[in-house]
Amino acid sequence: MDSFWRFAKELLNDRALLACSLVLAFIASVGLGAGIATIAPVLNTMLAGPEGAKTLQDMVTEANTGLLEWPLQPQVPQGVIDILPTRPWRSVVVIMIGIGVLTMLSALATFGHQYLSLTAVYRASQRIRDRAFAHVIRLPLRTVVAGDSADLSRRVVEETELLAMGFTAILGKGVTQIGKGLAALTVAIVFEPLVTVVSLVAGPLLFLIIRALGQRVRRARKKAYAGQAQLLSRAGNVLRGLRVVKVQTAESHEVERFRETNRRVVRELLRARTARALSSPVSEVIAITCIGILAAVAVKAVLDNELEPTNFMVALVAVGIAAAALRPLTGIINEIQAAAAASERVEELMALEPEPGTRQRLPDLPRHRSSVALEGITFTYPGAERPALRDVSIEVVHGERVAFVGPNGSGKTTLLSLLPRLFDPDSGRVLVDGLDITEHATESLRRQIGVVTQETVIFPGTIRSNIAYGTEEASEDQILDAARRAHAMPFIEQLAEGLDTPVGEQGLTLSGGQRQRLAIARAILRDPAILIMDEATSMIDADSEAHITEAINEFSRGRTTLVVAHRLSTVVNSDRIAVLDAGKLVDQGTHSELLDRCDVYRTLARTQLVGSG
Repeated sequence: MDSFWRFAKELLNDRALLACSLVLAFIASVGLGAGIATIAPVLNTMLAGPEGAKTLQDMVTEANTGLLEWPLQPQVPQGVIDILPTRPWRSVVVIMIGIGVLTMLSALATFGHQYLSLTAVYRASQRIRDRAFAHVIRLPLRTVVAGDSADLSRRVVEETELLAMGFTAILGKGVTQIGKGLAALTVAIVFEPLVTVVSLVAGPLLFLIIRALGQRVRRARKKAYAGQAQLLSRAGNVLRGLRVVKVQTAESHEVERFRETNRRVVRELLRARTARALSSPVSEVIAITCIGILAAVAVKAVLDNELEPTNFMVALVAVGIAAAALRPLTGIINEIQAAAAASERVEELMALEPEPGTRQRLPDLPRHRSSVALEGITFTYPGAERPALRDVSIEVVHGERVAFVGPNGSGKTTLLSLLPRLFDPDSGRVLVDGLDITEHATESLRRQIGVVTQETVIFPGTIRSNIAYGTEEASEDQILDAARRAHAMPFIEQLAEGLDTPVGEQGLTLSGGQRQRLAIARAILRDPAILIMDEATSMIDADSEAHITEAINEFSRGRTTLVVAHRLSTVVNSDRIAVLDAGKLVDQGTHSELLDRCDVYRTLARTQLVGSG
């Protein structure tokens, strides 16, 4: 519960709303209590008969003289008493009208309380959700790769919503129900303390039972939330790879995997089933038992002339209303326990260490002008048995173009991922112009790097928004220029809405080559000092490859360019070629030099480089 209350402090950011909400809840409770108290004069009139019935003037006069012996009773001015009804029937009508007015005021106050409290709750949950997403987006890629993106998404969206439900249970439902219950109990104590004391015996017992059941619910719900995140991940992965699932006839296999995860989720929910199911009947048994004891005590007191029947009836009504108001607390406590389980998972998320270089106030890295160097780099992926890179050292001077080649899994992409600090090496340093990138702000490093990868990422939006992604301040002319230089304008001009054409989820409304050109235009628009091309032309059709290659060659002039390539033309046109094998840099040089002395490169040139003949 500690984590839940820590998040609940977010509500204090709207102190004015909270204060007004609590004042209105108090008014609603007082209105209810006053309405119950006014039942006494009506009962007195009913039970007194035609001869002994009192008027409203008589009742108020007696109240002023203390005959009713109410503590701290206010005095009604005589001028008000003089205009009150002098007949019993009219007195009852006026009292009933007063009860109606009090009820309306209480209802309006309850509405205002709910309106303001829900406003505070939704604002608080919005701020928590914003913070959670901002934290996730700044997590190290290593953490995300080792974890589950669906689970992270669930914690940010669904479990912050459960937090909001817990806040609502406290501020919206809990305050209202407790306030009305206490108001009714106050009336009961004023009219007949003995009846109320006997009724309150059930309170502590109910609290202990509900608390024990609620803790069991919280533990089971926390495990169930984790399982539901796995369900989302499982379903999302299968649907994204549905083409492979079908052609591999793996439908039955995936259905069984989903069923097994689903069974684990239900198993945890069933563990909470008994506790949730017991809450209400246990409360009812305790309440009925107390009512039976109360009735026996009251009847004995009435028979012994120790208890006034009218006061007893008012107290009984008040206790009944208090019980009705407090009874939903069992459900409210269950909601809070469920929110507490969610809060623990959100807090675990917020406790993950953010990406290095984003939290500290580090100096900006100056724009690259001289060299990029990787010194003694060793890197191992989370959970891997052996390093992906082992003691790799290489230096690239400004404006040089270096192609990285090697067998699949040799570490090419991993090596280039270290430069924009997507990963930090286990050992070694990455230097830009002799400056260690870990000692400078990561954002200032990435702002001067343009990246185009084989797996192009297209976001929902328009052609324009995807080209300008990350550089939203770019002008129309700059966007058009980047699209032309990426040879994307020919297909953009054929679209009905041009740059404003919407693109669907993952850019599936575009061909692979079109998506790749948008990614190249996105990199061009950044005007980077360092360009990283990870098989960037792999999705380009043969007819346009020469034009795209020419555009890239022109754009990369004067920039440090690091290329992972599978086409021989790209490799040969590079200033230098670096050969990796099993995570180690085995050689570097020109195409002809490597053909003469490097067995790994000769094999690659013969078997893997496209266009090698």
